[in-house]
Amino acid sequence: MIQRFDGRKANEMRPFRITKNYLQEPEGSVLVEMGKTKVICTVSALYQIPRFIKQEGGKYGWITAEYDMLPRAADKRNIRDRERGKIKGRSHEIQRLIGRTFRAITDLYAFPGRSIYIDCDVIQADGGTRTASINGAFMALYDAFSKMKRENKIKTFPLKKFIGAVSVGVVNGEVLLDLPYKEDENADVDMNIVQDEDGKFIEIQGSGEQATFSREQLNGMLDFAGKGIKEIVSYQKKLIIKDL
Repeated sequence: MIQRFDGRKANEMRPFRITKNYLQEPEGSVLVEMGKTKVICTVSALYQIPRFIKQEGGKYGWITAEYDMLPRAADKRNIRDRERGKIKGRSHEIQRLIGRTFRAITDLYAFPGRSIYIDCDVIQADGGTRTASINGAFMALYDAFSKMKRENKIKTFPLKKFIGAVSVGVVNGEVLLDLPYKEDENADVDMNIVQDEDGKFIEIQGSGEQATFSREQLNGMLDFAGKGIKEIVSYQKKLIIKDL
């Protein structure tokens, strides 16, 4: 059995924490921490919609996302996108994932004529930044929609389900949950799972980066992910109940 460097069990999550109302101005904002990974997630509601929605009569709204890392979020300085002249391929992939995730569980017809912008800025990266971004963005989005409903800007609450996201992988032949960077960089298989509170899958991203993997290992990763996501959703619900 593999000995994890931080002493966790194979199916144990890193410490998970969300600090709500982290910034003053956005409709919703949180600081999410998964282990040493830290991400600021904000939500902005704007009176604008993409052209294709306008062409369809503007009967529904839209959710989109942007994702980036501070230059020294990791052990080496990253070059800012504005210096590169284009968005990094990895950033583009992750922000598309975030946008797809929330469009899948949101009633877009509840806020016609508006676009919801989710901004996820990684201030410290130690593995699992995309899953941390999704977990934090959910809470920021929940708070933003709650505020909009209190202010009578929307009639119905748009979110249909609670969701969670977590990384899993295979390291030295063993399935592990919630990989930090030290494990992720040595993983034979790396996978990111997004599920709703009923266990239904929203997205599965996985590949054998260093080796192939078996159906048994795949089932193990899905089981571990399900356990972790249940813990995340339970934490989210407790935060909401605490504020009531």
